[in-house]
Amino acid sequence: MKIQEVIDELKAYDGKPVKIMEVCGTHTSSIFKNGIRSMISPRIQLISGPGCPVCVTPAAYIDRLTDFSLKEDHCVLTFADMMKVKGSSMSLTEAKAAGGKVKILYSPLMALKEAQEYKNIQYLFAAVGFETTAPIYALMLEEMQQKEITNLKLLTSVKTIVPALSYICEREKNIDAFLNPGHVSVITGADSYRELADRYRRPFVIAGFEGEHILAAVYEIMSQLRTGRFEVKNMYASAVKEKGNEKARALLLKYFEQGDDFWRGIGMIENSALRLKKKYEIYDGGSRVQGRYEEMPKGCKCTDVILGRKNPGECPLFKTACTPLHAVGPCMVSSEGACGIWYQNS
Repeated sequence: MKIQEVIDELKAYDGKPVKIMEVCGTHTSSIFKNGIRSMISPRIQLISGPGCPVCVTPAAYIDRLTDFSLKEDHCVLTFADMMKVKGSSMSLTEAKAAGGKVKILYSPLMALKEAQEYKNIQYLFAAVGFETTAPIYALMLEEMQQKEITNLKLLTSVKTIVPALSYICEREKNIDAFLNPGHVSVITGADSYRELADRYRRPFVIAGFEGEHILAAVYEIMSQLRTGRFEVKNMYASAVKEKGNEKARALLLKYFEQGDDFWRGIGMIENSALRLKKKYEIYDGGSRVQGRYEEMPKGCKCTDVILGRKNPGECPLFKTACTPLHAVGPCMVSSEGACGIWYQNS
């Protein structure tokens, strides 16, 4: 079927309202960039999900980083998008302004060079992400052992998508289907979603990031719903295999184990964390300390945005009190967060 025929059919849809959650922030950006909403019926609603690891990182984690940065001869290594995330009292940007040592890196492997060059400094690397970045952290650990680096530890906040999707399916009954994250699926594989599709009877479709890829995935979802099918469909087969990246998964199994974890804006989700195994705890900077329950700021609707109940534009703080330069809620702190993407594009 030609792409224009796909668009014509999606535009003409006049059935019951359908809600599709795009889990990945890159998909959300592409939906805006390609004007996807203007090409489909208003009765097909595309909503964001928990696709930004920085946004769901709890304040307690940020507190550990800021406290560490303020110690003498200690330094936090992080990616730039972590700098604005508020802890219970301050962000890394504010900690740095108060005299804390914080250095922005562009690659996790730069942390190894830093630690080797300045052996009198104790370093803590903010290892935040989903399954996509976790194999890189495993490679860091391999090199840290080989090079006998002892002044660098990882503070992990590595979360896994499938438990989060299960949590959402259990509680949010009005989400009809999922546009699965492409980058995560490269690691986990298409098979990782089959149990969810069978248990919750919803389509789970994996797509690439171009406009036509997303339109084709939405068409597949609508076709499944029309015919009463609830299947995992891999429409990104050029990158995603059924079993995923087996070498990367083997690295994860070697260094990490599952554990419960706190997601900012959601709460505790069982088995949703990848934590360093006890065998490698000498490289752990305190990751096993659980996050605690956090109230969202007054008026902030980030919980509703992360769980697909509202779009960012429905939050009363959006583009008024809450902007990228003054982020009130966690979904605005990163360019990958739903609110950050909506701010840039709407």
